[in-house]
Amino acid sequence: MPAPTRPTLEAIAREASVSLSTVSKVLNGRPGVSAVTRRRVEELLHDSGYARRGVDAERGETVELVIENLASEWSVAVIRGVERVSRENGLALTLSTIGDYHAVGDELITGVLRRKPVAIVLQFSNLTADHRRQLRTRNIPFVVVDPAGDPPPDVPAIGATNWAGGVAATRHLLALGHTRIAAIGGPADMLCSRARLAGYESALNEAGVRIPGRARAAGFSRADGEREGRRLLAGPDRPTAIVCGNDMQALGVCDAAFALGLDVPRDVSVVGFDDAPSASWARPPLTTVRQPLQEMAEEATRLALRLRAGEVENPRLELATTLIERGSTAAPPA
Repeated sequence: MPAPTRPTLEAIAREASVSLSTVSKVLNGRPGVSAVTRRRVEELLHDSGYARRGVDAERGETVELVIENLASEWSVAVIRGVERVSRENGLALTLSTIGDYHAVGDELITGVLRRKPVAIVLQFSNLTADHRRQLRTRNIPFVVVDPAGDPPPDVPAIGATNWAGGVAATRHLLALGHTRIAAIGGPADMLCSRARLAGYESALNEAGVRIPGRARAAGFSRADGEREGRRLLAGPDRPTAIVCGNDMQALGVCDAAFALGLDVPRDVSVVGFDDAPSASWARPPLTTVRQPLQEMAEEATRLALRLRAGEVENPRLELATTLIERGSTAAPPA
């Protein structure tokens, strides 16, 4: 029985009622095609499987990392992880930035299609259904590191045990004797923020300790931590300990405490999350929950390369978090 005829670009152009050059523009990620036409051609390419044939011969020797910004310690750890595994596999690293939006735009996807990386690792970023289809049509595997939201089931993702980290931070303070333990949440739209707060609340409920009001969502910056720290610590019934959404927030809380004439940890204990390099440099050194960012990035890159090789496996993985006890926590004041 003869093998089924594979569709050509000419056949796809006829079915889409466009020119051959338009199909070529879509296939190679070039501009000059309307969104409606691009989507129609993408669907035909995807359904036919055309772009999957011979794509490796055209592909560059790079792994592309899509990152929010280059100005954070968080990002540096992710870059190191992706670069290390890329180098081990004889590949170079390409960096693209998207700003603090947690989402990839059409312009970036168009650039990715032109650059033809062997795989993509995305920091935080969310991909639309159209973007996922475009990448899969070109057989470009992608993996998200520490997803901002709850990714669709078909999106491979590497995260950390954020809920368990929130539990560990709170249990540490409970073991020291604290019962007035407040929390500062991260951005409400981020999955990791919600999971860390849920862990904090679970540990307090388990211990039979009252949750002192609803934790307020805040940004992850040091300034956000200082602002929320002043709000929590300025009142007469201030908490004796604060669980923070990340290390930058925690350092900001320490700034607020010092500005109010309070000592960390004698008057208030502070716990961060991430174990960024600045956590160990702080005075006092910051007790925190270590999120294995570099290892997460390394595993995301390995997973993307395994997907490129056609290996089928569980596309979701959470790496363990670990409590790191330093000098910013102690027993509550008498």
